[in-house]
This record gives sequence, C-alpha cells and structure tokens, in this order.
Amino acid sequence: MVVKFEDRFGAALPKVGIRPTIDGRRGGVRESLEGVTMEMARVAARLISENLRHPNGAPVECVIADTTIGGVAEAAACAEKFRKENVTVTLTVTPCWCYGAETMDMDPHTIKGVWGFNGSDRPGAVYLAAVLAAHNQKGLPAFGIYGRDVQDFDDVARIPEDVAEKLLRFVRAGIAVSWMRNKSYLSIGSVSMGIAGSIVDPHFFESYLGMRVEYVDMSELVRRLELGIYDHKEFEQAYSWVREKCKEGPDNNPPELQHSREKKDEVWATSVKMAMIVRDLMVGNPVLRESGWEEESLGHHAILAGFQGQRQWTDYFPNGDFLEAILNSSFDWNGIREPYLVATENDSLNGVAMLFGHLLTGTAQLFSDVRTYWSPAAIERVTGWVPEGEAANGLIHLINSGPTCLDATGKQRTNGRPVIKPFWEVTEDEVHACLDATLWRYANLGYFRGGGYSTDFLTEGGMPVTMSRVNLVKGVGPVLQIAEGYTVDVPQHVHDVLDERTDPTWPTTWFVPRLTGKEAFTDVYSVMAHWGANHGAISYGHIGADLITLASMLRIPVCMHNVPEELIFRPTYWYACGQDPEGADYRACATLGPLYGSYRR
Repeated sequence: MVVKFEDRFGAALPKVGIRPTIDGRRGGVRESLEGVTMEMARVAARLISENLRHPNGAPVECVIADTTIGGVAEAAACAEKFRKENVTVTLTVTPCWCYGAETMDMDPHTIKGVWGFNGSDRPGAVYLAAVLAAHNQKGLPAFGIYGRDVQDFDDVARIPEDVAEKLLRFVRAGIAVSWMRNKSYLSIGSVSMGIAGSIVDPHFFESYLGMRVEYVDMSELVRRLELGIYDHKEFEQAYSWVREKCKEGPDNNPPELQHSREKKDEVWATSVKMAMIVRDLMVGNPVLRESGWEEESLGHHAILAGFQGQRQWTDYFPNGDFLEAILNSSFDWNGIREPYLVATENDSLNGVAMLFGHLLTGTAQLFSDVRTYWSPAAIERVTGWVPEGEAANGLIHLINSGPTCLDATGKQRTNGRPVIKPFWEVTEDEVHACLDATLWRYANLGYFRGGGYSTDFLTEGGMPVTMSRVNLVKGVGPVLQIAEGYTVDVPQHVHDVLDERTDPTWPTTWFVPRLTGKEAFTDVYSVMAHWGANHGAISYGHIGADLITLASMLRIPVCMHNVPEELIFRPTYWYACGQDPEGADYRACATLGPLYGSYRR
C-alpha cells in the first residue's frame, strides 16, 4: 500500500518569505552586517523546511529575498518577488537596527512575524520593538520573536529552543491560514434536525476564513447514483476492498425488523458509491470527464464538506456513516492518503474545528458528540467500579455514528505507544491494525430507516488529544473553545455497561480534560457544562497553543482553554488591549475585525 501525495486543488502551494532586514547605512555599517543577516535568513528557512509540512505532505518551502532589505526600494523588490512566488507568510529577521517603517512588510494580506536577534553587539531587539510598534500603529499585527538569552553575534547559525518553538508555531499556523484561503466549504443538504452548526453562515466563512460556501442538494447524490456518475472501475475495486477489509459486527435490530442479506449487500454498494460521490463533489474526478460528465468532473474546490443526512436522506437511503468515516480516515481502497474532511449532520462549525486540527497536524480527525459526563459516583453506581488514575474525576463519553476516523482506534504506534500519525507516516501494517480493530455495525433502523453501516471500536487510552469547537454567538461573532486532555482506558466490563446505555454500534472515545482547578476547568463536569454545542472535534496531540495562535491570525477570540499561559503566542497588538489575556483577546479581535473584512453579526 503506497502513500498518495495528491494535488487536489491545482494551485501553487503557499510559501514562507524570509525578509533579511539590515541597517541601510553604507560605508562600513551595512557591509559589516550583510553576511550575518543573510545567515539568519538561511538558518530560519532551513529550520522551517526541515520541520514543517503542508497538510498534503509536501515540505514547506521558503523563499529568501534576493538582497538584504535596508530601505523601501529593496522592500518593494522583495514584495514583488514574494507576490510571484505565492508567499503568504513572511518572516522578517535581523541582528541589528534597521529603519522600521521603511523595511517592514506592508502587504495587508500576508501573515507577519519578526525575529529580532538577542545579541548585545547590535540592537536587534531595538529594531524588533520599533517595527512592531509600526505594525501596531498601522493595524498590521505581527508576531514578535525574541530569544530569552543573549547570544554572541557570531552565533546566529544556532537558533535557541525558545526561538525555534515560536518560529515553528507562527509558520505552522500561518500556513494553515493560507490553505483555507480561496477554498470552499461544501454544504451537501441543509440543516440537520435543527442543529445550529448546520445553519451554514457564508459571511463567517468569507470574512474569517477566506473561504466560500458551495451548496449541493442531497438529490444530487440520487442523480449520480441512478445515472452512474462515478468511476465504475474504481467502484469494483472499492467494493471488493470493503468486503475483504471491513468486518461486519452483530445486527442489534430485532430479528423481525432486520434487513435481508441481499438488502444489506445493496446498502454496502450504495454506501461505497456515496463515499466516492461525496469525494468527487468536493474535489472533482478527471475520470468523469472521460465518461462525458465534464461539469461533474470539476468538483467544488472544497477543503471541507458537510453531509446533512438526517432526516430527509436517512429516512429512505443508507446513512452517511460509512462515507464520513472512510473519507475522514487517512486511507481507503486507493491506499494511504490525506483525509477528506467531512462533518456529519452538516455541522459546519465543528467541521471548521476539524479543519483547523488537520491543517496544523496533518492527522485525521475525530468528530464526536460530547455525549455524557459520567461522574465517579455514577460510574460506581452503574458498574461497581471505582474510577482511578486518569478517570478518577470522571469521564466524558465521546461518541458519534459517522465521522470519527478509523485512525482513532489508536492502533498506530510510535515507540510502542498509541498515536494518530500524519498520514505520510502511517504504515500498511497500521492500516490493517485499524481495520482489524473496527467492526461495521448495521444501523439502528429506528433512527436510520434506510440502513447503513457505522464503525464500532474503542479508542485506546493514553493518547494526548485536544478537543475544540467553533461557535457563533449573536453580538460577539465566532468564538473558539479548546480543551486539552487524554484518551483513557477503562476496564472492558465497565465500557460494555456504559456503552450499552447509549448506542453500542458506534465508536467510543473516553476523554478526560486536563484540569486547572479554575472556571471551566474546575472539574470534568465543568468542562462538559461549559461546552458550547453538542459536537466537538478532537485532534491528536496537545495543539491548544497552535490553535490559539491560529485563532489570533483569523481574529477569532478564544472563550475557553486550558493551555499553559507561557505557551500562548499572539501578535504584540494584543498587548496593547489590556493586561487580562482573555479580555485583550476579545478587544483585539473586535477592533481589528475579521482577517478578510467585515462580518454581519
């Protein structure tokens, strides 16, 4: 099984532009600084390219200005080069004093950072402070990067750990912002069962994310199914793969209501076709052009989609559980590849949180109901087990029928421990392990009258994860919630008892947030009580700090998080908005407004 690195959007990848700025005074000053300034640019570019990848697996490429920048003419030449090279994130670096407003990046559309070398020989920190003041005065927020410890002037080839951490966090988030720009959210269907997140708000996507919203009625799936608008050769391959790799579990429906084997096979075939069709709707498929379906071959340029499903579709057709689970995973019948992000019930806002997590990590994402808080007392009463260890303060049951990726089984390994890897690191053996740990259970016909197949697995404990969610709030706009924590193992009999009280045909993740003893993180119950909607997106790793940096770039305030204060990294504009970090975040976001313009609240 090979890893597929795909070009789904036919556009140049966003790049990082390195701007080496310098004291422009000739006659000895500038000349003495040329070498060390360009070396700072080279080491920054090397750090970035060696450590960061795009979500499609390609290394992040850096472009360095042709010359050091000592004044406005060279700044303009640099800007023109960056425009041609598709630079969307710029990093200004310097070891010395420079002329701030003359050398700064003035492009309103780039994400900006400035690294000022902490050395006593030359005033790199003075330039950093001066140029950041200019950015703030002009309303062009920039991230300031400055090492804690003084370095020797001939030591610029070494990037201190604290500087490297901020450089990578800044670029990682900036590239994520760039990937969303000019892409689409594809709304397949409309509002599912009155869920607020599926009331898709185009102004939010346009103003904050730089995306458009595309709409396709679910009847388009019927048309493509009935007219055969899909790759028939691929379907045969996919159906064969599914029948070989996807193990069916017990059917929990009463015997008299169960569908026949013939009907179940038909549902499998339809489910596979639905997955192919939704993928084709998102990004197109050149094979369709060869069959005479030229318009359909183009897709909707969608980096994210949502499938309404309930109830108009699922009352008659197979549900979207298979299509959501397999597309969100980092593999299918074509091999190991980047996940296609699909939100169940067309919950676009939870889909956006999934998108954030994927763009920052390259990993497949979990989409779950934040279903139940189980207190220690309730667990003991129902199961007889006294929770201990990570579960001692109670558990949050994350469970949903469709879109949790198969990677969430936890069967991928690093140093013997369960992980969810970026797709380009997943092995064929790990794909088999994820599939072997998954049962495909026939749908509860009381909820899904058209049938369907959902994953049934139990996520392994011990994985660091981050749950997040975007909500729209009248009078405020979008806000982001973040809860870092861990997946937890419980005794099998305890899981069985608790799982049977909901729907045992769905995948379960037992989650415990990291507590701080304050406000929303006073205890596990408080996290559940403060969560702003019925869904949460879960990403592998503690990525809360990256999410906060990303949110500041988009001007989305963070209303709830448990990220250590020392890891929070925002533009220096935020420092001018008050000493309380949360209030300053709201004020900065409100004052600057959305990254891409006005938003109608």
